[in-house]
Amino acid sequence: METKFLGYRRENGRVGVRNHVVILPLDDLSNAASEAVANNVKGTLALPHAYGRLQFGEDLELYFRTVIGMGCNPNVAAVIVIGIEPQWTNRIVEGIAKTGKPVAGFSIEQNGDFNTICAASKKAKEFMHFASEQQRVECDVKELWISTKCGESDTTSGIATNPTVGNAYDKLYPLGNTLLFGETTELTGGEHLVAERCVNDEVREKFQFFFDRYAKVVDDHKTSDLSDSQPTKGNIEGGLTTIEEKALGNIQKIGHKAPVVGCLDKAEAPTGPGLWFMDSSSAAAEMVTLAAAAGFVIHFFPTGQGNIIGNPILPVVKLCSNPRTLRTMSEHFDVDVSGLLRREMTPDEAGDSLLEMMLRTANGRLTSAEVMGHREFIITRLYESA
Repeated sequence: METKFLGYRRENGRVGVRNHVVILPLDDLSNAASEAVANNVKGTLALPHAYGRLQFGEDLELYFRTVIGMGCNPNVAAVIVIGIEPQWTNRIVEGIAKTGKPVAGFSIEQNGDFNTICAASKKAKEFMHFASEQQRVECDVKELWISTKCGESDTTSGIATNPTVGNAYDKLYPLGNTLLFGETTELTGGEHLVAERCVNDEVREKFQFFFDRYAKVVDDHKTSDLSDSQPTKGNIEGGLTTIEEKALGNIQKIGHKAPVVGCLDKAEAPTGPGLWFMDSSSAAAEMVTLAAAAGFVIHFFPTGQGNIIGNPILPVVKLCSNPRTLRTMSEHFDVDVSGLLRREMTPDEAGDSLLEMMLRTANGRLTSAEVMGHREFIITRLYESA
């Protein structure tokens, strides 16, 4: 595998593979102004969302981690923050400014939409000029932070597509890459296998804490039946009958070589290289957003039945081995590993094909999700608003 690629080295030393100028609304009230700025200044990217009002406690802290993390992601060159109130707008600006990248905040209260949009558009134009002059430089492949999540899994996922990601992870781990997996609910029945992979008792206890916390949420809602959610209707149609079957296929994505070096809460960034677990939703758009907020720059997404998820910040490399899905939804996929099922491709060849696409993506190739306009940005919530 080639060990160099051309990426954008940011002010804090991290390396990105995209060069976005993001218009980031603080809250749902600021979406319209943010989208107006993006319309005025071509090439900028607005990230409208539904939250940021009347949240509190851990839910509020998770919200700030997510939104600040999106702005801090190395795939972002510069950020405009627009909020209804100045205090929380400034909190996001200050969080992003710690990376050293250009960021500016604007508040709508006592200014109105017209004045805010005008001022923010002028600054966004300045940031676009700045971003357009950023040059790709040669970087080591170990500087890529790679995350993974599967979606719409079926029987082909566990025997071909997910193991392809595992093969790629096994090849990236010795190089010193930072790697992520999660989907807490989809480890049910196989959680002991992940616990056995934890590098020491401290990491194992933290993993068990996160898993037990999820189980308690289920118990607190007076149900032990996840049959309408896990497995999903698509999973069942694809031949997966229990969450345990789904979990055993899901775990194939982390390969066989790397120990789990640490466990992260939602949207938390890792502190070093290696394989990390993040307590995260199994909902595709939520988990990919959490990975982006944690600083990951390329995402591997294996699917069987055909999940079409994307993300505005984090390029999603989609791979599939199901011949029917590849035939009926070909426009959504970047890597075809159906040769594994026909015995025309070895696991090593499949892993290498994914790593080749990873490097092409890092060097600038747009993923199918990017070309198709899939920019799902969904913030995870812990509980209802006040």
